[in-house]
Amino acid sequence: MKRNDRLIAIMMALQQRPETAQALASKLEVSKRTILRDMQALAEMGMPLYALSGPAGGFRLMDGYKLPPLHFDSQEALAVLFSLNAMTKMADTPFNQARFTAIDKIRATMPEHILQHIEPILDRLEISIPDRSYKTPLLEKLLQYAGTSIWIRAFYRSEQHQRSLELLPLRLYTAHGFWYCEAYSVLHEEQRTFRVDRFVELEPIDPPPAASAYLDKAISAEPGAMELVHIAAQLTYRGALLAEQDPHFGQLVKQVDSQLWLLEMDLPMSEWDWAVQFFTHIGMDAEVTQPPALRKAIYQRVCQLAARYEQHE
Repeated sequence: MKRNDRLIAIMMALQQRPETAQALASKLEVSKRTILRDMQALAEMGMPLYALSGPAGGFRLMDGYKLPPLHFDSQEALAVLFSLNAMTKMADTPFNQARFTAIDKIRATMPEHILQHIEPILDRLEISIPDRSYKTPLLEKLLQYAGTSIWIRAFYRSEQHQRSLELLPLRLYTAHGFWYCEAYSVLHEEQRTFRVDRFVELEPIDPPPAASAYLDKAISAEPGAMELVHIAAQLTYRGALLAEQDPHFGQLVKQVDSQLWLLEMDLPMSEWDWAVQFFTHIGMDAEVTQPPALRKAIYQRVCQLAARYEQHE
């Protein structure tokens, strides 16, 4: 962040509430000494700042000082603050600093009557994001490479492997509290999804010699060309909630009465093992009705699990 932008961000934050130098340093990702120098610069520019010592102390703006307002109506303000509040719950983003400063800037410029109207709604409105403890130091680089269609060589560690991959990042998204990168992989000759926090190193490279042919093959591969299996299952309420979380078929869950939900989908045969694992995991909250081969595979998986925990006298 440039110094002028940081000075504005400090003013916006102080207009909302008192702030200590350490709190501002953490939000703006600079040192405490830098914040103290910024405070001195603001004072020299004539900003009405003062500081209080003690547990409830910190830097403050003189009462009545206001920055020029933006003009949001209540729905616009609610939409923006709701989205920004959701981002503050995430462990890591490409906007770690910006997500906090944007909230302060918007709140600082809104009329008091709009804030009073939307605050009770914001307190009862949230996006559920699991609490994850991880860092994604290469997230911003990946975002830049995806945005400019640059091929990369990535050192990636998965549960089974640690290896170097040639990838073309296509898009990044967040789900279940993690960041994911969809990328075309030369090694796999198809589009794969990678956890961003598992990337260790990245470097831009020239497109591989066969890159165009790989991509043309991936684009021309239609779902109709794959071997599909039709799956039908009955779900309890809890089973429906679990199935709805899946980004690929969650929208296919349908309620038929107060106690029964149905899931029907056509699944590629390449995902057969995943289907066995998924319905085994749901357990008594799902019953697969079709196909019989899947019922048998789930039964065999459960028998294997029971055998592992069988007590031997």
